[in-house]
Amino acid sequence: MQLVVARIGRAHGIKGEVTVEVRTDEPELRLAPGAVLATDPASAGPLTIETGRVHSGRLLLRFEGVRDRTAAEALRNILLIAEIDPEALPEEEDEYYDHQLMDLDVVTEDGTEVGRITEISHLPSQDLFIVERPDGSEVMIPFVEEIVTEIDLEEQRAVISPPPGLIDDRAEIASSRDETGDGADGSSGDEA
Repeated sequence: MQLVVARIGRAHGIKGEVTVEVRTDEPELRLAPGAVLATDPASAGPLTIETGRVHSGRLLLRFEGVRDRTAAEALRNILLIAEIDPEALPEEEDEYYDHQLMDLDVVTEDGTEVGRITEISHLPSQDLFIVERPDGSEVMIPFVEEIVTEIDLEEQRAVISPPPGLIDDRAEIASSRDETGDGADGSSGDEA
């Protein structure tokens, strides 16, 4: 099975290094020197990682045969793809590969159907499940322990405990003018 593990960013310096947007929880395993990665588009690869280092919080890679800034810049926006065993599991408990979570049914703790995971978005602050509802609309659910209470791969479902307003329109809205009688336009509501 193939998984996207990074996207190549801008060239860094003049010796062929590039920044990468990491898309794996195991960069030390998937993006290590010597790793041979397929690419999207396929015509750009395969690429073999020659060196890797962290600089100012960003991972920098250099690939075999890429020796200058021009060659590095030509790789920009290419996706790096690793071949993994589909039966392999992440090293940490309660960690999952994206392919394990795709197409899981999402239900609330009381069994109410929410939808099906169609995409996982990896943001800097947290991951999001993009869930397609039965009516075709989409809802985004933060993949955090407080909301996603259980992942059951055998039953192919994710159980959630959503806060009000996450998957429905019953958001609790607190207002500083709750009992003042003011109208929405700021008037008191009294007629003159």
